[in-house]
Amino acid sequence: MGLQQGFVTWFVGVLFLSTLLLSSADVHHYEFFVRESNFTKLCNTTTLLVVNDSYPGPEIRVHRGDTVFVNVHNQGNYGFTIHWHGVKQPRNPWSDGPEFVTQCPIQPGTNFTYEIVLSDEIGTLWWHAHSDWTRGSVHGAFIILPAKKETYPFPTPDADQTVILESWYDGDYKQIIDDALAAGVSPRQPNAYAINGHVGDTYGCPNDTIFRMQVDSEKIYLLRIINAAMNEHFFFTIANHTLTVVAQDASYVRRFTRDYILISPGQTMDVLVSANRNVGQYYMAIRPFSDSSAAPVDNITTGIFQYTNSEGGLNASLITLPVMTDTDAMINFLDQIRNTNVSQNPGINVPADKDIKTRAFIAIAVNNLPCNTCVLGTRLVASLNNVSFVSPRIDILQAYYNRNMSGVFTEDFPLNPPVFYNFTGDLTNFNTPIEEGTRVIVVNYGEGVEMVLQATQMGAGGSHPIHLHGFSFYWVGTGFGNFNNKTDPSTYNLVDPPLINTVHVPGRRWVAIRFFATNPGVWFMHCHLERHSSWGMDTVLIVRNGKTKKTSIRPPPSTMPRCPGT
Repeated sequence: MGLQQGFVTWFVGVLFLSTLLLSSADVHHYEFFVRESNFTKLCNTTTLLVVNDSYPGPEIRVHRGDTVFVNVHNQGNYGFTIHWHGVKQPRNPWSDGPEFVTQCPIQPGTNFTYEIVLSDEIGTLWWHAHSDWTRGSVHGAFIILPAKKETYPFPTPDADQTVILESWYDGDYKQIIDDALAAGVSPRQPNAYAINGHVGDTYGCPNDTIFRMQVDSEKIYLLRIINAAMNEHFFFTIANHTLTVVAQDASYVRRFTRDYILISPGQTMDVLVSANRNVGQYYMAIRPFSDSSAAPVDNITTGIFQYTNSEGGLNASLITLPVMTDTDAMINFLDQIRNTNVSQNPGINVPADKDIKTRAFIAIAVNNLPCNTCVLGTRLVASLNNVSFVSPRIDILQAYYNRNMSGVFTEDFPLNPPVFYNFTGDLTNFNTPIEEGTRVIVVNYGEGVEMVLQATQMGAGGSHPIHLHGFSFYWVGTGFGNFNNKTDPSTYNLVDPPLINTVHVPGRRWVAIRFFATNPGVWFMHCHLERHSSWGMDTVLIVRNGKTKKTSIRPPPSTMPRCPGT
């Protein structure tokens, strides 16, 4: 039944795209030159690895259903990969990007061309390095406009503006995490937050620049907001203006209006704003959100929403953002997000109970392991179901596809925690055994999958943005406390759940997601708080081939980067 449903899902998707695109898809080519450049912020000059000498990097702007080739030239000092966050890459995990999961790094002095295959994604996504912490400076927007003859399911905006939210460090991002891992401690906090590479006017350096968005009175603007921060969820607002959310993670949602949004690392949101206030200059602003005892620095970073021909100064008192620890503001915002049944979205196709063949209940935790060479005699690790992911030295996709390599991974990731405890209670002085390994989940093509992601109070507790490569999934449920598999499924929203690729799992709560495994390949799943992913809060989902060529992984390109020592 699951395989039949999976085939139907794939076939309906093909019909949807074929009807929508009418064979009008285009092919685009980009050149990325990745090298070190100097940037001055906070009255200090820092050398960063960036793309085409820009921070953030160049924007990719194409239409729905197009194919994009990006030739990445490594002119830096160490290897890296690039991931196209939120692009499903049907049957093409070879160009998905996570280091040692689907490929080995592009070494200095070499290049590799990614083939990015778009399907039903629409709106705002992004690209970023997927090696160590290199994504902190190697990232940019990936804008997917409606296909030719396709319209927006909301009033057509007069213009759009990309807004990338970032963590700014005075220092080399890779070196920061390398030093922290060697010492067994948490990496240091960023020196500032940034909007489109500008740190604004709140950090005390007179030479700092502020991002300005020029607008005309009575025009409607579509903001394409990307949280590219390393470890910070953000509240975002524009003073004295309302924000209408229309899409998340390249899928349209039912429109709703707030005076702020909450966006987690990895997520994207499309937001309409009308320039319908008195002509003037208004602050846009971001501030971190945290429900963890390991809180970020509570800085506010500013930009300016500037009407044409406006005069006069700015009024900081007009910035109204929730306080950093306002969990009610977080929950109230998340509760508003719903799918929308518009022709521009794929038909809502949530796996029913009878379709679910694989169920996983995954406890998310931060832990400690002994370490004789570390500062405190222990080192921080993170885990999913008590397994802390270890990155292999040969990529998992190559080992799986070729079937001639042993010892790279094992197919025994636990689908339940090995120990059940009061996940959201007081866990002071409580610990559970942690194993390190490269253990993956394997499912059959077409089957329905349900994952319940349970936040725990192990370590500092708090929220986790969990991202699954290769899929958009339905966020069908959430609740406070420990998940109850007898009663909580009755609360699931199977009617209009959001279709997303990165889900915010709030502290002391659980979320449930469902999807059909109709994309064969090797797909990374991880926390998008970068320190947690670096500590091992990751796993891999392998979807076996179906019975036909069109439901099987494509052959690899001959130009895949070679793994070290091979």
